[in-house]
Amino acid sequence: MDTTQALTLLGGISPERFMRQYWQKKPLLIRQAVPGMQPLLARSALFALAAQDDVESRLITRAARGAGWRLRHGPFTRSAIPKLSQPGWTLLVQGLDLHLDAAHALLEQFAFVPRARMDDLMVSFATDGGGVGPHYDSYDVFLLQAQGQRRWRIGRQKDLTLQPDLPLKILNDFQPEQEWVLEAGDMLYLPPRYAHDGVAQGECMTYSIGFRSPAQGEWAQDLLQRLADVAGDATGARYADRGELAAVQAGAIPSALQEFARRALEKALADPRSVLRAVGESLSEPKANVFFEPVAPDLRGGGSLVLDRRSRMLYDEGHIFINGESYRASGRDFVILKNLADLRTLSPRQAKGLSAQAQGMLQEWLEMGWIHTAHAA
Repeated sequence: MDTTQALTLLGGISPERFMRQYWQKKPLLIRQAVPGMQPLLARSALFALAAQDDVESRLITRAARGAGWRLRHGPFTRSAIPKLSQPGWTLLVQGLDLHLDAAHALLEQFAFVPRARMDDLMVSFATDGGGVGPHYDSYDVFLLQAQGQRRWRIGRQKDLTLQPDLPLKILNDFQPEQEWVLEAGDMLYLPPRYAHDGVAQGECMTYSIGFRSPAQGEWAQDLLQRLADVAGDATGARYADRGELAAVQAGAIPSALQEFARRALEKALADPRSVLRAVGESLSEPKANVFFEPVAPDLRGGGSLVLDRRSRMLYDEGHIFINGESYRASGRDFVILKNLADLRTLSPRQAKGLSAQAQGMLQEWLEMGWIHTAHAA
């Protein structure tokens, strides 16, 4: 991507300028970011998607006169979804990009942000007055109006206290500073922790393009577990205390056991390559509800190769990562596989330029459904 080229998606500014002036700094309202915007799927298709077991969905309703909030988790049969004539309810469907090629293509327009940071495209369908209340997110988000109108109020919230005893994280004292009504094709960018409240004006559909923002503690836990798995497989070492004296104080932790634990942790963290490998595997790990359909194509059949829309493929200086797995690569193989990660496609000529070992790896990915030949994508 040419990051210096002005984009209609960003209101006529370049990705380079957007990242420098707005990203994680201040909001940006973009009128007609997607001219002629139409919903990527019809209302009935969205409801059908919310009925599937492998789709994360939520239904939010607010009692009459703002008397309370209710949150339910899907899947939802059509009869479980309120009537369209009932105001004030919202259906949220996560990961539309995992289930619809057009949604994945829309998400790819935001690839001026590293894919390691991309999360998903969420759909918010609401009847008149529907919303999820004033809140803030801990991550960057683009709010693209796909259909109808939604009124947004936003503010630099200092008091982040939440209302108690609610199923949603709703701000206790929301102080809006700006307000707009977004039409189909309009988009609003908000940095993390910027308070906002969107209310549907009539029936509407909004797409939220969200980005991963790992919590340090949770991510450390995941990385340490990955490192521990590798360290355990590599050494198999166990603590031994031959010659230990009989314990006088049975509750005391022996200093030798403490030292063994410290060395085990140091060993797991000592190899920078192992840490980087764990980072790449973690960032490329698909969500828990993602499943691939194994197939049996033959790489020798020719044709371009494309990543499955559910596949997450990344790389660092010496590894290729795909769907939580890591592979060492170098030379021409590394250059070609990087191209697959960047562009999500390989030409037949590029695929033939890979070594026999790398072609064997691609064949495995084909069989697992991680990549497809272009005619079967």
